[in-house]
Amino acid sequence: MITFNKPHLTGKETHYIYDAVKTGKLSGNGKYTKMCHDYFQNTFGFGKCLLTTSCTDALEMAAILLDIKEGDEVIMPSYTFVSTANAFVLRGAKIIFCDSRKDHPGIDEEKIEQLITSKTRVIVPVHYAGVACDMDKIMDLAAKYDLFVVEDAAQAIDSYYTGRDGIKRALGTIGHLAAFSFHETKNIISGEGGMLVVNDDRFKERSEIIWEKGTNRSAFFRGEVDKYGWVDIGSSFLPSEIIAAFLWAQLEELEEIQFRRIEIWNKYFNELQSWAEINKCHLPYIPTYGSNNAHMFYIVCKNGKQRKSLIDHLKKNNIHAVFHYLSLHKSDFYSKNCRDIILPNSDHFSNVLVRLPFFLALNNNDLENIIKNIKQTKFELI
Repeated sequence: MITFNKPHLTGKETHYIYDAVKTGKLSGNGKYTKMCHDYFQNTFGFGKCLLTTSCTDALEMAAILLDIKEGDEVIMPSYTFVSTANAFVLRGAKIIFCDSRKDHPGIDEEKIEQLITSKTRVIVPVHYAGVACDMDKIMDLAAKYDLFVVEDAAQAIDSYYTGRDGIKRALGTIGHLAAFSFHETKNIISGEGGMLVVNDDRFKERSEIIWEKGTNRSAFFRGEVDKYGWVDIGSSFLPSEIIAAFLWAQLEELEEIQFRRIEIWNKYFNELQSWAEINKCHLPYIPTYGSNNAHMFYIVCKNGKQRKSLIDHLKKNNIHAVFHYLSLHKSDFYSKNCRDIILPNSDHFSNVLVRLPFFLALNNNDLENIIKNIKQTKFELI
């Protein structure tokens, strides 16, 4: 069986975990946490980095930092994972869902402005499949209406945006805040894990307090205060050194990991182009301002029946392909409390997008087998 995902191990994870255990410092914000923070800041130009136990936690920290309150409105795509919305719902926000683009599951930047009201506080662009949203347009809107931007960069490590000024910037460096995921399905993993990036100096000091359960504990350990105590709201957002040690082993091989992932992505794309055209399917779209970090490979089928035939045929041949998000505006939780809204592009991707197996252990024989079976799927009656 070719599974949809298989976590990649570099071989050094257990060595670094053992080293972390041997130091006797397991509770977090130790040697490996600091090494990871330095790596991200130096490699990608991120602002202050704070490892978290998940991307969900990073988003929840962002909502706390922005003082989201009951009645505040937050604009985000409907085609995203529930954590994007939950983080702000927990603070009492009203989620305003925006449709996807026609050519890509990411947020339709042209439809954001019409959703802005006097209650809008935040725009949350989601860099789906690691492909950049048009951040110039989004940041211009944020400046025009005095809004904050939180980049949901869960899938976007080592991916870039080239602005209208011609400068290439890492995703996660552009918004006021950004959240990343190191879940086992991501390019770089720690099992469960995430990171908050703070690019706006106004939030840097407070972010560390929220991260440390609402205390100024980190300042105490740096010798900046004589004692530490409860000074703000917060929670146990920082991960243990074991998670950070695992992540460090991955970061050491980021270039090698990315090189192979891009090889796999290109193999799918080059081999399936003609087939997709014949069957009126679409392969991933990369805008000129974006880059490809090879987070996933997906096919946008012609319709739901075609997708079902493709998934069923692959399953019969021991290949596990999956669909992705269901539009959040159609969820039981959202729809029972809010007016009906029509987001045709988001619903289209929910109904027809299929993700192919994608992980480093896929060898060329596996890829040939997957591609061969995709091409053998019968669509005559659809």
